[in-house]
Amino acid sequence: MPAFIKLLRPHQYVKNLFVFFPLFFALKITDLNLLKDALLAFVAFCFAASTIYIINDIRDIEKDRAHPKKKKRPLAKGDISVMTAIAIAAILFFFSIILATMSGNNLLLIISIYIVMNFFYSFGLKNIPLVDIFIIATGFLLRLLAGTGLGAVEGVNPSHWILIMTFLLSLFIAFAKRRDDLILAEKGVSVRKSIEGYSIEFVNNAMSVMSGVLIVSYLLYTLDEKVISHFNTEYLYVTTVFVILGVFRYMQISLVFMKSGSPTEILFKDKFLQLTIAGWAVLFLLLVY
Repeated sequence: MPAFIKLLRPHQYVKNLFVFFPLFFALKITDLNLLKDALLAFVAFCFAASTIYIINDIRDIEKDRAHPKKKKRPLAKGDISVMTAIAIAAILFFFSIILATMSGNNLLLIISIYIVMNFFYSFGLKNIPLVDIFIIATGFLLRLLAGTGLGAVEGVNPSHWILIMTFLLSLFIAFAKRRDDLILAEKGVSVRKSIEGYSIEFVNNAMSVMSGVLIVSYLLYTLDEKVISHFNTEYLYVTTVFVILGVFRYMQISLVFMKSGSPTEILFKDKFLQLTIAGWAVLFLLLVY
C-alpha cells in the first residue's frame, strides 16, 4: 500500500489548491455551492495529475534509476510493475473524466487540455528548453481557471493580475527547479535532456527577472483602483512585504542552500517560508474580511 500511495504522489496535490484561489479573491470562499464545485475540480485535478505522474514515471523509469532521489520511486525501485502502473493510470484517468463531466462549468474541457498537454510533455516536449517550463506554468493557469469553469461561474473570474502573477510565480519556481537539475548534472547525475538549453548564469538571471516582475505585478495589483474598490481597502499594498520576503526566501533556498529540486518539499519543510505565507494570509484576511 505505501508503494501505491507513493506512486500517486499525493504530496503534489498541494498544487491543485490553486482551484480555490478564484473563490478566495472573489470573497466567495464561504459560498458552499461554489465551494462544492471547486472541491470537485480539486479532486478531478488530483486524479488527472496522478495519471500524468504515472505516465511520466513509466517513460523515465531507466533515467529515474540513475537519479539520487527518483530512484526511490515505486516503478524505478521495482515495487510496482509497469503493467500495474498502466492499469492504475487508466482507472485514475477514468475517474478524472467522470468527475469533470459531472461539473457543468467547462471543467471537462480544462481537464482534457491539461491531460493532453502533459501527455505530449511526457512524450517529448519536456526535452525542449523553455517549452518545458512554460508548459509547467500553463498547468497552474489551468488549475486557476478550473476554479471558475472558464468563466462559467459568475462573479469569480480571476482578474488579469491574478493570472499574470500565477504565471510569473510558476515560471520562477520552474527556473529554480531547473537550477537544481543543473547542479545535479555538474555532479555527474543523469538529468532531463532539456537541461542542455540552460546554464547557471541564464537560470540565475531568469529567476531575478521573474522575481522582480512578480513583485512589481503584485504591488500594482494592490494599488489597482478596481482591486481597492473590490476589497474596500486601500492598504493591501502592506501585504507586499510578505511577498518580497517569500520570494527572497525561495531565492535563498535556490541560490545559497541549493535545494530547489522539489517545490512541494520546500513548502512542507521550510518553516520560514510557511510563516511568511501564513503572515501574508493573516494580514490579507484582516484587511479584507
